[in-house]
Amino acid sequence: MQISLIQAFLIGVLYYFTVANSPWLTGLTSVSVRQPIVAGTIVGIILGDPLTGLIIGATINGFFIGFISPGGSVSSEPGIAGIVGTALAIMSNSSPEVAISLAVPFGLVGTLIWNVRQTINSFFVQWMDRMVEKETYHKIMFIHLVPSQLCTFAISAIPVMLILKLGGSSVSSLLTFLEGTPMSILSAIGGVLPALGIALTLKVIMNRKGIIPLFLLGYFLVVYAELPMMLLAVFATIIAYFYADLKFKDEAEV
Repeated sequence: MQISLIQAFLIGVLYYFTVANSPWLTGLTSVSVRQPIVAGTIVGIILGDPLTGLIIGATINGFFIGFISPGGSVSSEPGIAGIVGTALAIMSNSSPEVAISLAVPFGLVGTLIWNVRQTINSFFVQWMDRMVEKETYHKIMFIHLVPSQLCTFAISAIPVMLILKLGGSSVSSLLTFLEGTPMSILSAIGGVLPALGIALTLKVIMNRKGIIPLFLLGYFLVVYAELPMMLLAVFATIIAYFYADLKFKDEAEV
């Protein structure tokens, strides 16, 4: 599948929104769209295959389900992994398991972009400080809305556009070359990575007392009682509400 320049541009803009905390949309996009399941669906819409985008994005999201950003640092950036991984998978007609194998390396590329952006932003902060000293407060808004956003767009959207426009055919050729045993290995690795992400999340969950029995109860209800996941999520939300209310009420009284 060949991607047009407009499609590459739109996907690049999508990645810009995942990292920019853009003032144009009050910063909400970086929280929601950064999740591969959301980004993958939007990429699928742009490329004309939203269902495949959703499936691939959800698969990639499994690896990043335990993603945190302590102190503003990232070890692997989920936004670019979900966006580029989904786009390349749709363009090359690859399976979701192969898609996650493609996505993880781009997550490391996203870390580099993230660190460069954070470094450059420090110069804009110093520029704003000088405006405060001069009491030219109206220029602070200009710095935030124009040069800083243009810089972020240049170091985020443009690389993604180039990767998709120039590298799509290369990825397709590479996957054709890897058909057979190498592709089976990539699929196996891609199947393990979501389990790793879930395991990291469980490690955090299991540190709290009383959580393990609830987790096991939910697991057995889904696997053996075949309870629909959505119905279980509703009941879990209700139980979590009353559990938290009783727990923190007792602590407040103490």
